[in-house]
Amino acid sequence: MSILVTGGAGYIGAHMVLELLDAGEKVVVLDDLSTGVAAVVPENAVFVRGDAGDRTLVLRLIAEHGIEAIAHFAAKIVVPDSVADPLSYYLGNTAKSRNLIETAVRGGTQRIIFSSTAAVYGNPRQNPVGEDARPDPVSPYGRSKLMTEWMLEDAARAHGLRYVALRYFNVAGADPKGRAGQSTPRATHLIKAAVQTALGAQPYLEVFGTDYPTRDGSCLRDYIQVTDLARAHLSALAYLRDGGDSVTLNCGYGRGFSVLEVVEVVKRVSGVNFEVRLSSRRAGDPAAIIAGVERIRAELDWTPEHDDLVEIVTQALAWERRLIEQRAA
Repeated sequence: MSILVTGGAGYIGAHMVLELLDAGEKVVVLDDLSTGVAAVVPENAVFVRGDAGDRTLVLRLIAEHGIEAIAHFAAKIVVPDSVADPLSYYLGNTAKSRNLIETAVRGGTQRIIFSSTAAVYGNPRQNPVGEDARPDPVSPYGRSKLMTEWMLEDAARAHGLRYVALRYFNVAGADPKGRAGQSTPRATHLIKAAVQTALGAQPYLEVFGTDYPTRDGSCLRDYIQVTDLARAHLSALAYLRDGGDSVTLNCGYGRGFSVLEVVEVVKRVSGVNFEVRLSSRRAGDPAAIIAGVERIRAELDWTPEHDDLVEIVTQALAWERRLIEQRAA
């Protein structure tokens, strides 16, 4: 029996692949390499280049590899892009997920772990925000993910599959062993962009919005280290194997840092006082969003090990230096 990881050559998916292999699991990676990097897929994982929405391909993989569970990471994730081109997000994140869920049902795969997002909450009325808060996404990205949650809920009720949907907050850092990290060249994640600026890969860092109702006017976010997040997925797999009911859970640390606070940490850790340019707000960005984490701690056997912003930034810097060295070689 194997685990199918869609988007397994991407940032978070690659870390999930590492955790699964470390745990002795058999892994099949399906990725179209639109943003993923084939080189990060370990040799002891089966790699297939293809689309997670390709029902014929996925059905064949289920049959050939005895897929017992699907960890679904493949998605488009840039909030401003979703505002500019919403239909591509409803295709990539919603329609293709619908195809994947249908194929899992047809192929007899009864367990799905879904990569959802805190963007489903929009601008929450209170923080930390719990899973029982009414979803109110303010971007097509958040809406596209919420639609997939609804499809999973309905399919589970109709067809007996079980799922865990993990609503990520802001993912950052890299594998502590240096095996993987954020490799997308034009990634928009704050810590990725900040360390690139510190290392001279871009001339300045742009901060979007300094007039939000937060302690320093910049957006407030809950940053979760990527290996901790991958291990939450591993815990979700164990939960489903033990017969756990379908559940939707926040995945964060329950505390937040502002954009300007993160910038100062990157400057301090890197030792570089890089240029920061202040710009107006971006469409689709909530002012503040912090995870309520009581439910995930209660439901899953998951204890974070890397809840430290300095450690997260240090990992991101080390990985970015490695990428720069690889390009120069």
